[in-house]
Amino acid sequence: MNQESTLKGVRVIEICNVAAGPFCGVLLADMGADVVKIEQPGTGDTLRSWSPITDGYSENFASLNRNKRSVTLNLKDATDRQVAADLVSQADVLIENNRPGVMDRLGLGYAAMRELNPRLVYCSISAYGQSGPRSQEGGFDLTLQAMSGLMSVTGESNGMPVKCGVPVCDFTAGLYAAFSIATALRKAEQEGQGTHIDVSMLGATLGIAALQTSQYFGTGVDPVKLGSAHPRNAPYQVFCCKDGYFGMAAGNNSLWKSVCIVVGREDLFQDSRFLSTTDRAKNQDALRQILEAIFAQTDAETWLARFREAGVPCAPINNYSDVLVDPQVDHMEWVQELELPNGARTRTFVSPVRFDARTAGVMRRPPELGEHNEEIIAELRNAQVTE
Repeated sequence: MNQESTLKGVRVIEICNVAAGPFCGVLLADMGADVVKIEQPGTGDTLRSWSPITDGYSENFASLNRNKRSVTLNLKDATDRQVAADLVSQADVLIENNRPGVMDRLGLGYAAMRELNPRLVYCSISAYGQSGPRSQEGGFDLTLQAMSGLMSVTGESNGMPVKCGVPVCDFTAGLYAAFSIATALRKAEQEGQGTHIDVSMLGATLGIAALQTSQYFGTGVDPVKLGSAHPRNAPYQVFCCKDGYFGMAAGNNSLWKSVCIVVGREDLFQDSRFLSTTDRAKNQDALRQILEAIFAQTDAETWLARFREAGVPCAPINNYSDVLVDPQVDHMEWVQELELPNGARTRTFVSPVRFDARTAGVMRRPPELGEHNEEIIAELRNAQVTE
């Protein structure tokens, strides 16, 4: 099975900006769905203006909008709104990430679109959800990292609140949305009825915090910031060595014994402070100090080689320039050439999911704003004629 054919024949209308919605759309496009992106004439998706700009085109936009087509419609104009509705009537999926109520005011809300297309899977992505006391509040990744509790467990224990460097709330919402759409499509095919999917960034971020929420439910105590350390495992963090830092995770007693052998301190395996995973986690500050005094004797590369030979999971603290040229990334063919609309060439990270040991390539370069207006409208008119 080819990844690009898994959703072949599925038409998706995307009315989205920036990250969460477009990421959902590109996940479906990578699987072969025909994603038609409706954009505002003149400006398009806000992400088109984000740097870095290569020969007039945003690399950020390109990374989330490969394998899509673009049509420009002014949804405040009655004629263009009707074209959008006509496109939705022929589609299998609609994705939108506007503030709740906006699509209804435009006449493109779920109730209206369901009348046109009962099989439609309609996915709304928002900060807090389509209903409830916060539903009308706006949100960005920063504010959702704060609201969701993510910031309360991110950073050093004595440090100020910091966000995760990756926009995890945006992209997690996009992942949940794409997965939910795929499951809803199966139901629509079987029963002939679509559904309205409500994906919130708050809910998605809490969803991936299962270990933190269950810790709170089980103890009544809030999880706290531990830097790179783990609340229930040790040694399981970033360690300082002679020339910098490296990460090492010995998540069970067998691996812990291997660590003791590698560092030449087999006595630590019998130390009452470190007998079990729970013991080591409880006394991990003392354990870190012991280990870092040993790690200070040589460099990260040497320690990584020793731990790898012993089968202990470990890794360097990579920059993106490091990891993107890692032999494993190269083997998986995750970094591929990408053409921009003006013919300039760049690189992009493609879908990391492989089907039958095959990495999908870029099927369609990211679109110029409104590039497919004539093509998409012609297809729409042809479909209407044949009905």
